[in-house]
Amino acid sequence: MPVAEGKSVQQTVELLTRKLETLGAEKQGTFCVDCETYHTAASTLGSQGQAGKLMYVMHNSEYPLSCFALFENGPCLIADTNFDVLMVKLKGFFQSAKASKIETRGTRYQYCDFLVKVGTVTMGPSARGISVEVEYGPCVVASDCWNLLLEFLQSFLGSHTPGAPAVFGNRHDAVYGPADTMVQYMELFNKIRKQQQVPVAGIR
Repeated sequence: MPVAEGKSVQQTVELLTRKLETLGAEKQGTFCVDCETYHTAASTLGSQGQAGKLMYVMHNSEYPLSCFALFENGPCLIADTNFDVLMVKLKGFFQSAKASKIETRGTRYQYCDFLVKVGTVTMGPSARGISVEVEYGPCVVASDCWNLLLEFLQSFLGSHTPGAPAVFGNRHDAVYGPADTMVQYMELFNKIRKQQQVPVAGIR
């Protein structure tokens, strides 16, 4: 969903949250998802001009005791929060990319069986985009409730309602888990990093 014409990122977030409150959604606290990018240390690449690999270390306030490590086009490792300490010890293999921290913060809303999180994505001090996450509590197989999610999204996003996330494509009947959510946040953050000059929005 694009930033509303003539509005800032924050003003667009406020418009979305007002629409949710008009529907009857109730505030249920706040949330935060952050991501730091690490790249393969030069000393481990060898002399063949190999391309370095990227790893994204992420945290989600919904899972306060977990840390997520996602590799580009690869697996998602779920570890405990001490993983951050391990990354310091692995600095000979993975180095933190400069100014790579990106996060989304915002408000959680409950509307019947739906949990909605609307956040402002920031890099450093500036707002770069909008995140919208919607979860339907009673269902754990996302493809089984996608039509219901879509109808709910249309009630407050209108014509800006997204298509099914790519993560659904190859796991049609699989149980949806925290790693699936983090993959979508990683994709959103990477999209925003690539389009730093223009505020964009991503919707899950």
